[in-house]
Amino acid sequence: MSQTKKWKTPQARRDKTVRVKTARGRKSSSTRWLQRQLNDPYVQEARRLGYRSRAAFKLIELDDRFNFLKPGQKVVDLGCAPGGWTQVCAERIEAEKNPNGHVIGIDLQEVEDIPGATLLVGDFMEDDAPARLKEVIGGSVDVVLSDMAAAASGHPQTDNLRITALVELAAVFAVEVLKKDGWFVAKVLAGGTDADVLQQLKKSFTTVRHAKPPASRKDSSETYVLASGFRGKNEYSD
Repeated sequence: MSQTKKWKTPQARRDKTVRVKTARGRKSSSTRWLQRQLNDPYVQEARRLGYRSRAAFKLIELDDRFNFLKPGQKVVDLGCAPGGWTQVCAERIEAEKNPNGHVIGIDLQEVEDIPGATLLVGDFMEDDAPARLKEVIGGSVDVVLSDMAAAASGHPQTDNLRITALVELAAVFAVEVLKKDGWFVAKVLAGGTDADVLQQLKKSFTTVRHAKPPASRKDSSETYVLASGFRGKNEYSD
């Protein structure tokens, strides 16, 4: 039976900092990344609690603040690999003990089984994806989540365009599958959501806001857009 894991906000401990020496054949950037991972309290806490990624805490913190995951809901996690967000969803909607609770994770790559979740391999951007999902889940859903990010190019403007495109496509998918009053939560980059996407979200949802959870690294440009109170599919178009 799935149970919500107990945790406290991780705090870094300077007296236990692990220092990694640059090894032969390893780039200095790789050494810096490894040292950050080894000293990241969220990484350590994720391992302790069995979460597949530190990103699980971003969803936990967002939900603790905005309370959009509830027992018995139907939730879709787009681009779910490696499964940290799906794990949190399954716990918070009590998917294993509540007959109405259902989590579906969708990704292009296969993801290891998660108790209380249905994992699909496929592209949510395919034209028939919303219809196929409704068939699997038995109707519309309460929440659509997206922690997807395009591979970094090193060029900020290009990266922003790529993630904006992902958010826009995820929003279109959400409009196709959400119930009235549903939620859409997605990762965006600093500066908030693209103006055109934001305008469409404001037409489709009663409330649209941005938040950066504490688990999101300070040097990261990521933030999250949270759209609540879905008005209904017919109000999405102009």
